[in-house]
Amino acid sequence: VDELLQEEGFDVVFIGTGAGLPRFQGIPGESLNGVYSANEFLTRCNLMKAYKFPEYATPIQVGRHVAVVGGGNVAMDAARTALRLGAEKVSIIYRRSAAEIPARAEEVEHAKEEGIDFQLLTNPVEVLGDENGWVKGLRCIRMELGEPDASGRRRPIPIEGSEFDMEMDTVIIAIGTGPNPIIAHTTPGLKTTKRGNIEADEETCATSKEGVFAGGDIVTGAATVILAMGAGRKAAAAIDEYLKSKRK
Repeated sequence: VDELLQEEGFDVVFIGTGAGLPRFQGIPGESLNGVYSANEFLTRCNLMKAYKFPEYATPIQVGRHVAVVGGGNVAMDAARTALRLGAEKVSIIYRRSAAEIPARAEEVEHAKEEGIDFQLLTNPVEVLGDENGWVKGLRCIRMELGEPDASGRRRPIPIEGSEFDMEMDTVIIAIGTGPNPIIAHTTPGLKTTKRGNIEADEETCATSKEGVFAGGDIVTGAATVILAMGAGRKAAAAIDEYLKSKRK
């Protein structure tokens, strides 16, 4: 950003890099072959037409048993897509109960209608692999709900000694996305939140750095296209006013 302002001669920079960096749980075995982020899995299947392989050179590994970790709309998409790609059984692994599932009710109902298995109050603790580095199972632990956390939902608590293994060929992680930290880490004076999102004024999209504006998911976290478009319009108006004031 500093290079654009100081060396390239730009007066203003708008940052709209989104929040497309997949989150993982940080458990053992997540680097095994057969573990995908939901982003990669759905991008390969839909945009890169993996469902037409080998007509399209986008191979994707979908075995007999597939686990999808998460309970949002993206998790439902990934689970139903895996079923369409030939999986015999697809299980949603979600650490809270049905009442806390963040996916839309109709998404959940459609997944159930298609035969998706729901393993609720369950959380993965390790992805198990074979001698060749491929997924062969998922070790999970049962959970119980405690007091509400910051999100207002009851906090899941592991039940000691309740670990069990599930046979799996593919594991898809669908627990959300976050901002890529590269711009924030290379731009002195640009304030970010504890989650790595850029801090920006809600009305003008101005950041803590002079001449730098930001909007969309990089500010709000993963949200809707409509909110990102709205931020773009607000930023455009604010940037126009900013440039006019600099010319006076």
